[in-house]
Amino acid sequence: MRYVEYGISPELVQAVKERLKDPGLREQVKAMLQGVTKEHLQHPAAIRQLIASVSYVIDIAIDEQQTASITQFVLDQKIDPNNMFHLIKLWGMFR
Repeated sequence: MRYVEYGISPELVQAVKERLKDPGLREQVKAMLQGVTKEHLQHPAAIRQLIASVSYVIDIAIDEQQTASITQFVLDQKIDPNNMFHLIKLWGMFR
């Protein structure tokens, strides 16, 4: 659980996982993330915007500290959403 090292609470991760079990919400989030590139995920402002949008859709309040932690986590992981190995690595972290 490397995300814990960044200060992301396991309770928040569980709450998000629970909300995303709803197929309607999951599809909305997928649609929002459609077209996101590696370059988007290397800009803190873009990441914060994505966090705000997703948290609004799934109706979970994320404070500024959690937003900063998630942003730093995403930046440090250098995620490429078009690279299957990156996605598998992330999936393994959050299962």
